Amino acid sequence: MQLLIVLLGVLLLLILIIKKVNPMIAMLITSIITGILLGMSPAKIIASITNGVGSTLGGVIFILALGAMMGKLIEDTGVSQRIVIVLTRSFGLKNIQWAVLLTGFLVGIPLFYNAGFVVLIPLVFALASATNLPKLYIGIPMAASLSVTHCFLPPHPGPVALATIFHADIGTTLLYGFIIIIPIIIIAGIIFPRLIINIKGRHLTNPSFTIEEKEKLPSAFKSFTIALLPVFLIAAGTIALHVPGWGPANGFFAFISDPTIALLIALLFTIFLQKIPVTNAMESCVQGVKSIAMIIMIIAAGGAFKQVLIDSGIGEQVKTIALHLQLSPLLFAWIITALLRVTLGSATVAGLTASGLVLPLITTGVSPELMVLSVGAGSVFFSHVNDTGFWMFKEYFNLSLKQTFKTWTTMETLVSILGLIGVLLLERFR
Repeated sequence: MQLLIVLLGVLLLLILIIKKVNPMIAMLITSIITGILLGMSPAKIIASITNGVGSTLGGVIFILALGAMMGKLIEDTGVSQRIVIVLTRSFGLKNIQWAVLLTGFLVGIPLFYNAGFVVLIPLVFALASATNLPKLYIGIPMAASLSVTHCFLPPHPGPVALATIFHADIGTTLLYGFIIIIPIIIIAGIIFPRLIINIKGRHLTNPSFTIEEKEKLPSAFKSFTIALLPVFLIAAGTIALHVPGWGPANGFFAFISDPTIALLIALLFTIFLQKIPVTNAMESCVQGVKSIAMIIMIIAAGGAFKQVLIDSGIGEQVKTIALHLQLSPLLFAWIITALLRVTLGSATVAGLTASGLVLPLITTGVSPELMVLSVGAGSVFFSHVNDTGFWMFKEYFNLSLKQTFKTWTTMETLVSILGLIGVLLLERFR
């Protein structure tokens, strides 16, 4: 009976989203109504919502804010443009897909998906026009690399929020994520577009094409250092903590590997290295946080819904079902998240909703870091007409619905399934 009530809650959430109700408001309404139907008292529902918001945002709010500030500074100072220029010049026309793929990956680490897409789409169109290559041939590698960084790698909102909910180590999650995404972006970003887009016999214009600078940009060394510094600090600190014999240095490595500290160091380093006036830097930081304000509120509401589900005891029923079906908890979590993704559209909402249902599975000995990645993989499964990313891709590339399903939806599904395979392989061999 309780599971049926949860399904009705998901159906209510779907209806509200279809009716264009803001996802934060929709999840808050759903949390209250689902709690009432599950027999929770009004006082307990309010307590669950408060605790859910606090426990979810408490560990991620500074990470999200600092990440947004860092991304805005990178965009405003021309760091992303310099990375684009360096990589396209280095790879040349013959390997232009690899250049765009790596550009999307590096730009996608500090920038959120939508921001990265908007920043890089002019590059795709410029390359397509100058080389006579199809836009999708160049655009799919960019979209694939942005997508995998968005759903698998901290400090993006989804992975960070899930890591907090599952009590996963963010540094370890980042390292596992890197291992998984390398084959994914090659298959989904390079092999896939070559299979569906035939460029044989196409005359390539301007084979020596490179992007010219239109303004004074930071050096390549500065740009790559700034973009990769947060990831380097988190990864290096995490690896060092697992190396025996460091002794007293462990406290230092634990300090710099904390995502909040790593992002703060990177932010201050960017301002100092680029010699940005403090007033201008702070204005960019404010604009960066404004751009993700609604994402933060959606995560908060998702945390509330998650806590209502946990406090109602429904998670234990889900755990019992998973054990009865004798499915891997990671596979079970992926299935639930994928179903919610297809139903609700938003990857973030699907992942946060699933977290409240699958959290008890962590107690069965499952790695919380792999659970983050499994849910992240499920959250991008089969993107279709109820997903804003679907329409963004369709409209920018001027595609029909059929073409969008053939390209974008298939690519996202590949990323999701390959992500699941990577998670299950890591579980087996780690």
